[in-house]
Amino acid sequence: MKTIDFSYFIERYNAGEMDEAEMQWFRKELSGNEKLRREVEIRIKTDNILKNKDLLNLRNKLHAIEKKREAAIPVKKQGRPIIKYAAVLTALVIIGGLALLSNRKLSNDEIIDRYYKPYQTASSSRSGDFVKNQDYNDYNMALEYYNIHDYRNAAIYFSKVLEGEPGNMQSTLLNGISNFENKNYPEAKSDFSKVIEDNDNYYIDHAQWYLALCYIKTEEKAKAAKQLSLIENSNTIYRKDARKILRRLK
Repeated sequence: MKTIDFSYFIERYNAGEMDEAEMQWFRKELSGNEKLRREVEIRIKTDNILKNKDLLNLRNKLHAIEKKREAAIPVKKQGRPIIKYAAVLTALVIIGGLALLSNRKLSNDEIIDRYYKPYQTASSSRSGDFVKNQDYNDYNMALEYYNIHDYRNAAIYFSKVLEGEPGNMQSTLLNGISNFENKNYPEAKSDFSKVIEDNDNYYIDHAQWYLALCYIKTEEKAKAAKQLSLIENSNTIYRKDARKILRRLK
């Protein structure tokens, strides 16, 4: 059985973005996994260091600006009011700077780097129940390649599965993600759209999310915004991330 890559879940856990069911599952994993607990703690410390570094850089820049301003102003006896107003001005600039840091627009590549994670699959022994017996070997090979991030071969074998079973929505979703990883975006969008249009499967929420990211990657801003708005107004695990991307989409 393949081990789970917890990176995506650690990020959501630390950001407070998990729903109740996901939170209970993750806490159960934490209780029995010391390595995972250490990784969560390291991520928290790293995030804090990065935040403090951004703030320190901002303060240093503001301090340099203030030094230049003071050097250009003649010295007066009544220095207290000047110091008082300078302190207020500096505080306002810091607040504004932090707001800009937290709400700045992101490039398409920055959005993908921050929010895209490949869908996590179950082991082949558990997922094989979704596949007809004659296609099981191809599916098993596809899943093995997918789980070791060999998406080129994964797409080849998922395509074989779908030739014999075009209605297999799990394989369609995973084929779409494999195509996304292979930069075959037209095929990826086609796969995600098929899952959504089927409208009767467990994978629709995931397909909507990855289709939105596909539109971002191909710079189709209007389509991406429309898709993200649908996700934002849904009850899926992606709604909070969709809201964040909409605010930061260039």
